[in-house]
Amino acid sequence: MPGTKRENIRLGKKVKVVQKQDQRSGKLTEGVVSAILTNAAVHPHGIKVRLESGIVGRVKEILS
Repeated sequence: MPGTKRENIRLGKKVKVVQKQDQRSGKLTEGVVSAILTNAAVHPHGIKVRLESGIVGRVKEILS
């Protein structure tokens, strides 16, 4: 499931994000959402979140 809609992302969900420095390579980092940082309902590049590890990135994939 893509991470472009805020309503699909919940605290505690496992997601894959792309960090700012990895945008060119597209390297994804997996983790659990601890905070949702984007206020908009939809963002074309993915909703920005903070993972429990402290990493901030845009959600590219929501894992089940």
